[in-house]
Amino acid sequence: MNPHLDRLHAYPFEKLAALKAGVAPPAQLAHIALSIGEPQHAPPPFILEALRAGADRLGSYPPTAGSLELRAAAAGWLARRFGLPAAAVDPATMVLPVNGTREALFALVQAAVDPRHDPVVISPNPCYQIYEGAALLAGATPFYLNATAAGGYVPDLDAIPAQVLERTQVLFLCSPGNPTGAVLDLGYLRRALALAQRYGFVLAADECYADIYTDEAAPPPSLLQAALAAGHDRFQRCIVFHSLSKRSSVPGLRSGFVAGDPELMRRFLLYRTYHGCAMSPMVQLASCAAWNDDAHAAHNRRLYQEKFRRVLPLLSPVLEVARPQGAFYLWAGVRGGGDQRFTRELYARANVTVLPGSYLGRETAAGNPGAGRVRISLTASVEDCVAAAGRIAEFVHESKAT
Repeated sequence: MNPHLDRLHAYPFEKLAALKAGVAPPAQLAHIALSIGEPQHAPPPFILEALRAGADRLGSYPPTAGSLELRAAAAGWLARRFGLPAAAVDPATMVLPVNGTREALFALVQAAVDPRHDPVVISPNPCYQIYEGAALLAGATPFYLNATAAGGYVPDLDAIPAQVLERTQVLFLCSPGNPTGAVLDLGYLRRALALAQRYGFVLAADECYADIYTDEAAPPPSLLQAALAAGHDRFQRCIVFHSLSKRSSVPGLRSGFVAGDPELMRRFLLYRTYHGCAMSPMVQLASCAAWNDDAHAAHNRRLYQEKFRRVLPLLSPVLEVARPQGAFYLWAGVRGGGDQRFTRELYARANVTVLPGSYLGRETAAGNPGAGRVRISLTASVEDCVAAAGRIAEFVHESKAT
């Protein structure tokens, strides 16, 4: 077996299950899960109709590169969403469909890392654990870039030592961020791109929450915009990851795409051809419909905005929490107690599950930036999110009284 498997950390939800083991929550309260980033809004009917309509296309193997129709739909959405010139993203050479960004993030590292040169993969801390796992299984050393309240939850690029940058082969960014909801502005993205050009590494931007944000006047920018602004018209050294799971509330569809530097796409396609991960034709058809429609994504976003409006007044008096710029998480500070204890006792007394922040972070010289926080995922219905917030507030008040 691959010896690097022994370097993997337990997944956050395995730790959460162990933390809750043996706890009997109040039977009279229905369980409300706010721990996992799994959208629970109803899938748009037109996507389901397109999925059913594609059932007659299952009689042949789909090409790994996907249909030109799907790649064109993705390129068209990028142009609309980020204000790119119509011809900036070539569907034939700059876009590849993927079975969800999780699969693509992992596979990209396996294709991009050269283990002969003592490689480093940089990721935000806290972050989506796939970045770390992909690095470890590729034989690379993870380097964790802390994102804290003091820095607006933006990873500090100036904190990367030169000797680390010289070994870096992939730098992951996530905007809007998971779990913090922070958005990286164009200036930041251009600084990261300058480092990638100077040191010769791949800049990988996880943008799967790009269509979920709280200020309609300030949608999060893309690394592709920054590349064009810097004069990199072929998105040199850049790759972005997008998904329908969050945008369209269809996590079970397992559909997304990657886009960027055509040379990276060419080599990544070669890897994926051997990887055996072509997207089902019926999923491709449904995905085309989803990327070609923006109205359902706007409706989806308004539901999250309503949750923030109704939940924050209940939680702000009892937790250190603020409205994020994007994504659907609250990154809440727990006052006077550890994040694991808070999570276990909240479940035991209120039958609400959140995720300890320390499970999403890694220990560094400055500590674990997730410690003392919990991630509250507002993916349940509006009514359930409001009910859960009320239970959390009551739990905190009662805890103070005892």
